[in-house]
Order: sequence, then C-alpha cells, then structure tokens
Amino acid sequence: MSAAELAPPAARVAVRRPSLRFLASELRLVLRRRRNIAGLAVLAAVPILIAVAVKSTASQPGSDAPDFFQSITENGLFVSLSALTIELGLFLPLAVAAISGDAIAGEANLGTLRYLLTVPVARLRLLGVKYAAIVIFAFLATFLITVVGMAIGLALFGGGSVTTLSGSQISFTAGLARVVLASAYLSCALASLGAVGLFISTLTEQPIAATIATVVFSTASFILDSIPQVAWLHPYLLTHHWLAFGDFFRTPIAWDGALHGLYVAAAYGCVFFAAAWARFAGKDVTS
Repeated sequence: MSAAELAPPAARVAVRRPSLRFLASELRLVLRRRRNIAGLAVLAAVPILIAVAVKSTASQPGSDAPDFFQSITENGLFVSLSALTIELGLFLPLAVAAISGDAIAGEANLGTLRYLLTVPVARLRLLGVKYAAIVIFAFLATFLITVVGMAIGLALFGGGSVTTLSGSQISFTAGLARVVLASAYLSCALASLGAVGLFISTLTEQPIAATIATVVFSTASFILDSIPQVAWLHPYLLTHHWLAFGDFFRTPIAWDGALHGLYVAAAYGCVFFAAAWARFAGKDVTS
C-alpha cells in the first residue's frame, strides 16, 4: 500500500491539483456581461473605421500622419498597429480599468463578496483568480483589435512584404510575427494597469469610482510623460514605454525600450498586486 493511500483523507485533499473551475467561472462572468461585450465591440470597430476611412480617401494619408498610418495602403498589417496606437490612449486603458475596477468593488457592491469568502475561498486565491481574469481580458482585448485590424486590412489593402520604419523590407511572415510580438507586449503593459485597478478596487465598494480612478491614473501618467520639466520621472511612469512597440518595426529590432517597458510593467504588477493583498487580507468584509 502506497504512502498516499495510507495518508488521512485531509492530507490527500491537501495535495490535490488546484482546480481551474473558479477561474473559468470568473471568465464566464466577465465575458457574458453586456457592458463588457459592448466594450469589446467598440474596440473591434476602431480598426474597421480606420481601414474604411483610409480606403475611401482618394489620396494617401498626409505627411503629418503617424508612421503606421502612412504605411496602411502599402500593407494591411499596419491597420492593426494604427488601431492599437489610437486605442492605447483611452479605449484600451478604459476597458482594462472597467474589468479591474469591478473585480472586488463590484462583488462588494452586489453583496456577493462575503459569500465568496465563506465558500470558503482564501483571500489570496480570490485575488489571484481575479487578477488572472484581468490579465486574460487584457490579452483578449488587445488581440481582438489586432486580429480584426489584420482581417480588414488584408481584405482592403492586401499583404506582401512589410516596409519597416527604418525603410528596409521584411517578409510578410516576419511582419506578421512582429505584429503578434507588439500585441503581446502591449497586453503585458495593460496587465500591469490591471494590477493598479485591482488595488484601487479593494479600497472602495463603488466599481465606477474604481474604474474612473484607474483611468485617471493612466491619463495622469500620459500627461506627466509629456512634461519635460519632470523628465527624471518619465522612465518610472507606467505608460512611458507603451509606444515602444513601434521599435519592433525597425531594422534591427530596438529591444531597449521594450525591455525597460517590461521591467516597469512587472514592477507595477508586483507592487500593486502586493498592495491589493495587503489591503484585502485585513479588510473587514461586511457586504
């Protein structure tokens, strides 16, 4: 008879693999809410609007347009990058803020948080599942824009070789891989914003307030990043390296900005998740 069979029932239960049922349930809750579905629809509509607008214009975008916009008519892949550039200012942070702000505050507002903790569910596990759902949503939202942008872009403008921002050309497959890499990078950056939203969500029982505060946090970071008088602060701002995904479209790829962006994103994610745990672990849950 094995040691596992001789162990008491409680010990055997303790070594069972953790179930993903809780995470699956949380994802179903997030993805079935009408407001979240509507938000994803808005995100997906932007690359379609960009592609149709550029296609309906007789001449190419003006010389004052962003680099990605100037390249749309040459290769449909740039529709995705143009849409990500536009939505990174407000729409994507707002979508992540809505999910993260609702994570704990929404449960408290509905009066279901106390029941979740009496199932029983450990508070650290609850936070971990909530944050995992936020990270998955950040990737889903970003790649939804990317996929829709590529589909409409290739349909209207075609593919072929990709001209990088450095002026050299790479194959379509290499360009596609760089688009995926840029989308994954932005997803990680937005996941760090989700950690900020999760922390704010533990401070209030009003999900709208948590959402607004998270958006204000990201907007303030953008504003501070544009003020030269506080240049010493820029490398530490959450949003400072977000546009570094454009460096993936240079020859050779400039990794410095993206790597620094990942370091900052990881730091924000760890610090604010730890702050959320410190706040939530000792919080008196009454609703």
